[in-house]
Amino acid sequence: MQNGRGIRNYKAGYGDFGNLKRFIVETLATGLGTGYWPIAPATAGSAAALILYWALPFPGEGDSPWFFVMIALTAVAGIWAAGQAGTAADPDPKRVVVDEWVGVWITVAFLPATWGWLMAGFFLFRVLDILKPLGIRRLEKIHGGTGIMLDDVAAGLVGAVALNAVRLIFFS
Repeated sequence: MQNGRGIRNYKAGYGDFGNLKRFIVETLATGLGTGYWPIAPATAGSAAALILYWALPFPGEGDSPWFFVMIALTAVAGIWAAGQAGTAADPDPKRVVVDEWVGVWITVAFLPATWGWLMAGFFLFRVLDILKPLGIRRLEKIHGGTGIMLDDVAAGLVGAVALNAVRLIFFS
């Protein structure tokens, strides 16, 4: 249907802006679809995020300004997408793994992008994300996409501090 200006009016349904929005939400929230992995989607999402990070040509050792821009943009888009993907019945669906992407990237910030450090970051982040120590669990109680994202950001920050301390103390 067109209005008087020849502009089509779109309503939710097949082939309209509603489906495009849903596609964008699902693509972002599920970490390019990695959240649909049938077993341990958060672990699969974390692994995919590190593979993507390793494959991108960031200069330096996890301290590239472009790496931090990527983290920030993904976090902001992820808060929106995660909030859109959740429902009242399931506010933090298992398929939403964009928070794991951001959290694991934060964990490996300032570290060399070598497989040893990336694997250490992966395992430490997964442990912190599962156990949620130091009050991190309270952050997931925040409503919407912000709560979904913040607990993983906090786990990533704890992991980054721990791994960078190990690196500076034992490997410098």
